[in-house]
Amino acid sequence: MKLLIKTKDKTYPIYFGENKCFKIKKILAENKIKTKKLIIIYDKNVPIKIISKFKAKLKEDKNIFLGIQFNEKIKNLDTVKKILDILGKNNFNRNDCLITIGGGIAGDICAFAASVYKRGLNFVNIPSTLLSQVDSSIGGKTGVNNFFGKNMIGTFCQPNVVITDTVFLKSLPRREMICGYAEILKHALIQDKKFFIFLKNNFKSILNLKPNIIKKSIFNSCKIKKAIVEKDERENNLRKTLNYGHTFAHAFESTLGYTNKLNHGEAVLLGILTASKFSNKENLLPKSELELIENHIKELKYNNLNTYFEKNNINKISNFMIRDKKNNSKNINLILLRKIAKPVLNKKYPQIKVKKFLNSLIDK
Repeated sequence: MKLLIKTKDKTYPIYFGENKCFKIKKILAENKIKTKKLIIIYDKNVPIKIISKFKAKLKEDKNIFLGIQFNEKIKNLDTVKKILDILGKNNFNRNDCLITIGGGIAGDICAFAASVYKRGLNFVNIPSTLLSQVDSSIGGKTGVNNFFGKNMIGTFCQPNVVITDTVFLKSLPRREMICGYAEILKHALIQDKKFFIFLKNNFKSILNLKPNIIKKSIFNSCKIKKAIVEKDERENNLRKTLNYGHTFAHAFESTLGYTNKLNHGEAVLLGILTASKFSNKENLLPKSELELIENHIKELKYNNLNTYFEKNNINKISNFMIRDKKNNSKNINLILLRKIAKPVLNKKYPQIKVKKFLNSLIDK
């Protein structure tokens, strides 16, 4: 099974299937990636059995394997420099290839490094988490964090190939599966109400990796993102809808300093809930539809900001929101919902109004 992503910059395939990543040589050949050198950068959290089997498929001495413990704390320019130094030391050229095996953080860092090394190295992304399979591996966004916020330094650089392999999902804890589910849910909320109802009815089967249900969920989610990215590769208009809930979510993460207390997918669930409540408060999203969203997120047990934040966090949250990279004014730019599957673009609100709203949600 395969999806073809067609953008102005590049056309590239996403391969789907179990054990698909072990056909790496065939996939490189199919996509005319004739490379003398490979560097494979993998997340040390990926099961060693999978990495060992993958290494056996690419066992030539000229290939470099580098394991890194990826997390938000190292999602910065220091890590990028380490990768660039290895590429330079081993005299990689633009026809060579960087392959990454890991979640969204690994993909973002390695894609950024590949995009700036000699202005562009071949890049193959093998996402190992549900979140990265349905979201960050598609669309060509790369980036790292700095003091001012999440993904503040980055590029648009489409990969040459994405391989989405469900073999990785079997090793994920439930918390990681919920993170990926958050992005699938977001895609349904901005584009497809029928898919949202399907998710409500089948989310337990998705989290438990029921084969047909998980495959359908991943594929449908990727199709939604594909359609949006192809129409708006550079996030000038429609692609902004993919940020539904994320302006809140990124500010939540930044406020907590990217700690394990709240990971990205959990922040997205809280962000979706917060954006939905704000949509209702602004007389956009009907109460009946808010309740559908609210009740579903309650089933997932991520429905309470008080678990993570106190009133003294509100200034910090709103300051991160005002500095969000999608803002170009003194107001906060939000994506909201008029209905499920009917997003509203470019709604701008004064910081004081958002602070007052957050104050009403965080009651301790």
